[in-house]
Amino acid sequence: MRRVTKRPRGTIRAALGLLLVGSLTGCAPTGGDNHVTIVGLAIGSEGNEAVAEEFNAQREDPATFATSFGAAGDQSRAVANGLPADVVHFSIGPDMTRVVDAGLVDEDWDAGPNNGILTTTVIVFAVREGNPKGIEDWEDLIRDDVGIVSPNPGSAGAARWNMLAAWAAVLQDGGTEEEAEEYMEAFVDNIEAFPGSGRDATTAFLDGTGDVLVTLENEAILGIQNEEEFEYIIPDQTFLSENPGALTVDASPAAEEFFDFALSPEGQAIYAQYGYRPVESVADEVELGRLEGANDPDDPFPEVEELATIDDFGGWDQATEDYFSEDGTITQIIEESGMG
Repeated sequence: MRRVTKRPRGTIRAALGLLLVGSLTGCAPTGGDNHVTIVGLAIGSEGNEAVAEEFNAQREDPATFATSFGAAGDQSRAVANGLPADVVHFSIGPDMTRVVDAGLVDEDWDAGPNNGILTTTVIVFAVREGNPKGIEDWEDLIRDDVGIVSPNPGSAGAARWNMLAAWAAVLQDGGTEEEAEEYMEAFVDNIEAFPGSGRDATTAFLDGTGDVLVTLENEAILGIQNEEEFEYIIPDQTFLSENPGALTVDASPAAEEFFDFALSPEGQAIYAQYGYRPVESVADEVELGRLEGANDPDDPFPEVEELATIDDFGGWDQATEDYFSEDGTITQIIEESGMG
């Protein structure tokens, strides 16, 4: 397998741009058999564009692409309400459930060896250069002298991963559900910015808000690759963020080929160069190159001591009901804090 070397971000955007028919907002150009429309989470934009570029590089007849990236929950609602898409790439399971319920994605979308997951990453802390506040673990985030930036779980799937990671860390330490709720109240009280998407949260942090950005490992690595002035910490206890992807029922033949490529070892190696950990189904076959931007470029994805997953919360249906529904515990904490 060819070893993948990450090219500068601007180069990738320029090359792919030659074949983009549009960047979507509220509508999309419709294409034929050789057109692919990708709608997905903001934080996944660079990786998806790079995979699309390499996919086209291997074709005699390059496909045209249109893309729309933004807060995953908003993107999911847009597709359910009529935004055209061939490939959808969201942050959390409920984003996909919404488009399945709308009849736009097959009910067995998660039946393959990848269980419907297109990319994976983990929750990390981005801190100012030199880590002046000495932030190392979840307890540090609720100190009186620490301000947090984290996106809003009402619109951003990344935020729900963050919130569950914080909750799980208490349980991993042997705490009770009641103690986890107390921790969450202190965590929310320390939030200084609550942007609408994971990418907007990164922007707020880079603009000087807060002392720590609770974010995804891939987003942190990408920022450092782009010479942003921060560093990141992988706490000993954290959470696996599994981002679902699927073809829509009316996906073009080119989209089907693109999606297969994205899930292949070669496609996953490209996502890895943008900080994503390869999906488990092909991880052993992925040949990783040196990953600049990672804490250790030669060992970019170290094993986490205690890694929680959504299964620890009974799956997304149960977690949504317990924590993020109108009466969910985390929803109520946020509303009572005045941040909602």
